[in-house]
Amino acid sequence: MKDKILLTGGSGFVGTNILKLISKYYKNIDSTFHSKKNFYKVKGVNYFKADLEKKSSCKKICKNIDTIIMCAANSSGAQDMTNNPLFHLNSNLRMNINILEAAYEMKVKRFIFISSNTVYPFSNLHVSEKDAKFRFYKKYYIVGWMKRFSEILCDIYSSKLKRKMATIVVRPGNLYGPHDKFDENKSKVIPSLIKKVVEKENPISVWGDGNDLKDFLYIEDFAKSILKILQSVQHSEIINIASGKGVTIRTILSKIIKIEKLKNCKIYFDRSKPTMIPKRLISIKKAIKIINFHPITNLDSGLKKTIIWYKKNFTKK
Repeated sequence: MKDKILLTGGSGFVGTNILKLISKYYKNIDSTFHSKKNFYKVKGVNYFKADLEKKSSCKKICKNIDTIIMCAANSSGAQDMTNNPLFHLNSNLRMNINILEAAYEMKVKRFIFISSNTVYPFSNLHVSEKDAKFRFYKKYYIVGWMKRFSEILCDIYSSKLKRKMATIVVRPGNLYGPHDKFDENKSKVIPSLIKKVVEKENPISVWGDGNDLKDFLYIEDFAKSILKILQSVQHSEIINIASGKGVTIRTILSKIIKIEKLKNCKIYFDRSKPTMIPKRLISIKKAIKIINFHPITNLDSGLKKTIIWYKKNFTKK
């Protein structure tokens, strides 16, 4: 396909997986990285070092681009969010403001913004796109406002100006899979548990009581949804991309232990450690309707693939 695409954050978890897929369909792709020297590079993608907190840098990389996929972000797990609540705020806002402004000035046609389900309030129901009404779960207050404000910026560029730029806001579920962070302080729950089980920690320490209910989506399924958006959505939209199903942390852990055939392991639920929202269910009815999105990787298969990738890349030979 002929569109020239810029994906920011090409050295990260989400960006890497999207590039691996869309590079099979698009041959004119640029991608940025910030500071990593060694990271997985997708064949055929043109990588550029860029500081998105600098407006001049953003303007340079947006030149002659048709579509931008904004994956660049400072992200982390529960510990970082608890100990450093401003971690997600200032730098992410600067990047989002700069890249949107540069994209508009350079006449980019489409801007795909990877947002977050933190924009939704606590709910016992499956949240839909219309439920983001500025009521944030207390631990998501800062990151939720940052993402929601960035979404509003997207709306300004797509609907409030004389010359409009199409913006597509994507709100993912909890993504997991290859190329994720397996760092003790920065990793999210699934990579953290995989690391502990594969390394045969005993007892296995789980943050919280293990009853948190989340919507987990395998990263390759998410990447396929972005491909569908690239291929078929030319107008502005807000779309949830998730599994549509809830699963507890206890269930995740039991599945990982079963896959690894770990015997006689003790589990310690550490209620003193930081946890996030106790329940998050996400509706994907709109994604099914607009892009015919259906997750195809079940949890057992996704966990197996992630464990295999972790062993190949992180465990000693």
